[in-house]
Amino acid sequence: MALSYIRQLYSLDTLDTRFVVPATAPPKEALEEAKVDPADPLPAPNGKDKSRGGTDNVQPARWKTNEFYFYYVVISVSVFFMFKLVIDCSKESHPNFSKFSHLLSDGWISGRKVDNTDAQYSGFRQNVPYLFIVVTLHPLLRKAYDAFWRADTYTQARPSPGGLTMGLTPAAAADARLNQRVSFDVGFAVVFLAALHGFSMFKILAILYLNYQVAMKLPRTYVPGATWIFNLAVLFANELLHGYHYSELFGFFLPSTLSEKGEPTRNFGHTLDSYGGLIPRWDVLFNFTVLRLISFNLDYYWSLNTRANSPLEKKQLDPSNLSERDRVSIPAKPHDFNFRNYFAYTMYSPLYLAGPILTFNDYISQARYRPHSITSARTTRYAIRFIVVLLTMEIMIHYMYMVAIFHAKPDWTNYTPAQLSMLGFFNLKHIWLKLLIPWRFFRLWALLDGIDPPENMVRCMSDNYSVMQFWRGWHRSFNKWSLRYLYIPLGGSALPGFWGKVRGIANYLAVFSFIAIWHDIQLRLLMWGWLVTLFVLPEIIAGYLFPARKYKNNPDLYRMLCGVGAVGEILMLMVANLVGFALGLDGLDGLIKGITSSWSGWGFLATACFALFTGVQFMFEWREAEKRRGIKMKC
Repeated sequence: MALSYIRQLYSLDTLDTRFVVPATAPPKEALEEAKVDPADPLPAPNGKDKSRGGTDNVQPARWKTNEFYFYYVVISVSVFFMFKLVIDCSKESHPNFSKFSHLLSDGWISGRKVDNTDAQYSGFRQNVPYLFIVVTLHPLLRKAYDAFWRADTYTQARPSPGGLTMGLTPAAAADARLNQRVSFDVGFAVVFLAALHGFSMFKILAILYLNYQVAMKLPRTYVPGATWIFNLAVLFANELLHGYHYSELFGFFLPSTLSEKGEPTRNFGHTLDSYGGLIPRWDVLFNFTVLRLISFNLDYYWSLNTRANSPLEKKQLDPSNLSERDRVSIPAKPHDFNFRNYFAYTMYSPLYLAGPILTFNDYISQARYRPHSITSARTTRYAIRFIVVLLTMEIMIHYMYMVAIFHAKPDWTNYTPAQLSMLGFFNLKHIWLKLLIPWRFFRLWALLDGIDPPENMVRCMSDNYSVMQFWRGWHRSFNKWSLRYLYIPLGGSALPGFWGKVRGIANYLAVFSFIAIWHDIQLRLLMWGWLVTLFVLPEIIAGYLFPARKYKNNPDLYRMLCGVGAVGEILMLMVANLVGFALGLDGLDGLIKGITSSWSGWGFLATACFALFTGVQFMFEWREAEKRRGIKMKC
């Protein structure tokens, strides 16, 4: 019983039903026919083949072969020593402990200090109790609001004998539900913004208004270009002007005077700046809002092409049971593109701070019709998984102090090459968890509120061997956003042949350059974006040199060749992410020199590559097992 529940808890169905329901399938029937057993999660309509693309080229299971028994031993020993190496570096007995001990705080685990050095996660961690209170209150306030207006009587389709819902058609009831939800979202967002940012909320409203005018007032052909120019300008201006302090704005327009000490006198702007709310640096978090601003403008722009013929009527679709792809691609109704809905969407409280990213069309569709994917049981399991991840992070930062060690920059000669490597690896683990936890928290909040955004993290960080597939599963909602609003409009890689690949790589470069700028306007992040694009090339070239069709009769040899290439890809992924999000180029240079400056370091590197090779074979087999169950996640 307990084992069955654990399997269900860690099933793809619990993580996100988008993984078990094809993007083009109406979710209601698919979810009803889907089996709860996580070992067989895909819909099986009429007992037919469950797979999305059949089971061609699927290899027989290798889990119980001698080869994989050997891999189990190697992986188990490797994982044990990986943890041990970092824990040993974090002990008080280590020669460098005094160099970073001042960065540690008192922890809640008895006798342990906690590594709360990372400012980004530290800010989230200290606000978790308050966020839990808000997450509890928000759905309760919505229920109270709906109860006050008796929304249940006119926003749910309960057909009467005459075919109406309390005197309304089902479509009118859906419109009433949208209006009811948006009214609450607008009111709550105003209070939420005021609490978070104080008087800075008026700066946000000004940017929202200007972006709205770009979509509504400019000639249609100028809207896409103007939208991108405006929002890129906002990203740069927010960074360079540090959020537009009122004191500086007032000082620019009003004559400046000096005090008796020769210092500029305070103006009214200083008073406004002093009421900056719980998060005065609103501009740091505004990057996520920029994505929603672009989504609204481009969804509106594309909707103008379908004003004459409704896609719903043309395809004879049920608007209450749209597939995920239809929710995203079918435009909202013309009158939905108004400032009220726009404000409610861009400032939607559960997703405002960190996403996941939901398109405007999808938000409006889910506001009209509650998603079939949201159930109490599924949301409860998702909440349990979030708590498990949160506790995992807490245990890690209480026993492994790699973040503080890298911040202190101690004498690296006191560390062995193996220790240096594992400190870098677990630094990436910390980055993965510090992003995963807020994303899952805010998605859980949205699920509790009746909105189902995409899951951002599809696989564990260690379960990746391909640069291209890694970015499909890391910050997945942003990846889907980039495809819809940037990569495909640029042309994607639709052209056949060599020049199609060249264009695809150029578009990759443009996309990752934008992603780097979006994260933060820093040279190291641009270097990260360009490195990621560069590291895509070996994967593409290897695909040309070693096509799968040539090894159709020798799949084991092909699997071994892919394993060797995958080890190189993993090393490149680690390098790119350490440069972009942890160490920078200088820090990486010191890390690599520490590992490769001795024969023992090279010996460890060879051993690590062999261990990675065994892990890659495990990843290959895991994906083959998914294919045998009809799952193809493309990452």
